[in-house]
Amino acid sequence: MPDVVLVQGASRGLGLAFVKRLIEQSASSKVIATCRDPNSAAVLRELVESHPERVTLLRLDVTDIDSLEAVADTVSASGIPIDLLINCAGALHSPEGLRPEKRLQDVCLNNLEQYFRINTFGPLMVAKYLVPLMTRRGRTIIANLSARVGSISDNRLGGWYGYRASKSAQNMMTKTLSIELKRTHPEMICVGLHPGTVATELSAPFSSRVDPEQLFSPEDAATKLLAVIEKLVPEDTGKVFAYDGSEVPW
Repeated sequence: MPDVVLVQGASRGLGLAFVKRLIEQSASSKVIATCRDPNSAAVLRELVESHPERVTLLRLDVTDIDSLEAVADTVSASGIPIDLLINCAGALHSPEGLRPEKRLQDVCLNNLEQYFRINTFGPLMVAKYLVPLMTRRGRTIIANLSARVGSISDNRLGGWYGYRASKSAQNMMTKTLSIELKRTHPEMICVGLHPGTVATELSAPFSSRVDPEQLFSPEDAATKLLAVIEKLVPEDTGKVFAYDGSEVPW
């Protein structure tokens, strides 16, 4: 396991499961867990209390430049470079009215903008502020949570205009970033990860249609994805991988 891991979007679901698994699987890894509202992240705060030397909790909202700068300043002041960055925060639906579209008439500009702000621009902005704080020599990794529905070649059902497009654009940004980083960080690996369908709030409205054997708990999904991360090599940079290690065409 990497020495220092920053998990963005760690208050619940898959992000929280990553933090738990990283603590369990390595006796030495340090985890910087970030979320929009640390005050409401009760489980994360408990992890900080039980592992004060290993878990740090910071506020980070991917749509808030001030919070991005504050996290970068805090990490920089520690003098300890990041080895693995996992971008987990994502939006599919919300109580405020964000929901995947079934048809063209459901498309709403405000919702489209929100999908892109969080799913596409968010991971890129995090990379902008944190890549300078990542190890320049040696194996380092940026893992962006992607989704198979963002694959253009795999789109057979249509619908979900905003979410599909935001994840497809995220894949392009991952690829573009991987090309730039290869020049400055030769051993850095930048990939997208498809976790499958995970039993979280994100997928709850749609999970009843999923084969129970293909519905993973957050803990199982985190375990599978960490295993994929462990096997990555520099030649994998710019690609998208599923939870089973297979490459996802996008």
